[in-house]
Amino acid sequence: MEKNLPITERLKSIASFLPEGAYFADIGSDHAYLPCYKCLRDPASRAIAGEVNEGPYERAKKTVHAFKLEKQIDVRLGNGFDILTAKDAVKQVVIAGMGGSLITSILENGKQKLKTVERIIVQPNVDERSTRKWLHQHQYSIVAEMILEEKGHIYEIIVADKKAESLHLTEEEYLFGPVLLRNQTEIFRKKWQQRYDKLQQIIEQMKKANIINEKKVAWFEMQLKMVEEVLNNGKRT
Repeated sequence: MEKNLPITERLKSIASFLPEGAYFADIGSDHAYLPCYKCLRDPASRAIAGEVNEGPYERAKKTVHAFKLEKQIDVRLGNGFDILTAKDAVKQVVIAGMGGSLITSILENGKQKLKTVERIIVQPNVDERSTRKWLHQHQYSIVAEMILEEKGHIYEIIVADKKAESLHLTEEEYLFGPVLLRNQTEIFRKKWQQRYDKLQQIIEQMKKANIINEKKVAWFEMQLKMVEEVLNNGKRT
């Protein structure tokens, strides 16, 4: 049945970081493709699929019903972690396909629901830095990262496990990702070359403004310098 599920390589990659027998919440599940994919491959896994909007919520329910997975997947309507109760005690959380600031906001607003969560998997569409920073500040250590390209878009997957103490991360590691920085791929370098070009344009436009935001310009120039150093230095050891 799994072959009939229209799932992307991005979601398959995210699923690969969920352990066997996972009990996870997929926040913003849309069609519930990720929970269905995982539960079809691993009958011991269970999931809660959350959606804030009625349309995606109904689509998710239809997908779960189509694959007869109602006993493994509970589809719920609600905002972020509002879908979870203390009794749920999920072990993993997935938040994918949103901006980094929105993901960070969901995590911050729902952090009281994370007491039992051992692993957080996020896939921000933009601003990965803020998500890494939140994870680090809340005792989740980044244990794995993946970068992939699909249909012209480059995605980063960040996997963090709950630890009593997190390793110190530099500003450079927040921006590029500690794992991705150590294991630079062609896609990684492609992304940051594109970002370098974009940063140059942004800085140039900002400096033409009638009122120049010096603080913001300095921040973008610092990023530009970090990107330039990484692109010039090549693979890290």
